[in-house]
Amino acid sequence: MLQPVIFAKKYFKMKQIALGFLLSFLAFSVNAQSKIGTIDAEYILSQMPENIEVNKGLEAYNQELQADLETTIKEYETLVKDYQTNNESFTDTIRKQKEEKIIGLENSIKNYRQKASVMMQMKRNELTSPLYEKIDKAMKEVIAAEGFTQIFHAGSGNLAFSRVEDDITLKVMDKLGIEPKEPQPAPDNTVEN
Repeated sequence: MLQPVIFAKKYFKMKQIALGFLLSFLAFSVNAQSKIGTIDAEYILSQMPENIEVNKGLEAYNQELQADLETTIKEYETLVKDYQTNNESFTDTIRKQKEEKIIGLENSIKNYRQKASVMMQMKRNELTSPLYEKIDKAMKEVIAAEGFTQIFHAGSGNLAFSRVEDDITLKVMDKLGIEPKEPQPAPDNTVEN
């Protein structure tokens, strides 16, 4: 009777050992197949010569938005000045109409300022989209050539840790023909190995 219990214990122990080997093999093979890198696309974008034109385009667009806003502000200031000067001579109906128009322009100015921020971001996206496409194409070439399986964005300090040799930023810049200028990407979260 004791032999089946001993056999069961040995069988259970063999299963544990086999399972341990299997898990070790899986962990090793998964680790051996992964090559993870980082890229700082914002740094690359800042170093691209085309970025100068993007900034000029954004500045021109910002000036357009400011001109539109200033026109509305001047209209508002004129109405307020007229209201303050002639308030006592207005009838109740005209006074109420003028107040409603002033409040309407105040709201319009506030809304325009909020909208302008969104409009600037949309313009920035429109102007930088072709540059990000170039970065993406060069990044994919580096990934294919060096066998990376995953790439994380290293900009903005969001990455907890990465090794310097896993950063493909300068390799992508080389593919794009861009000479890095100061400051070069050297986030605080990288270490040399």
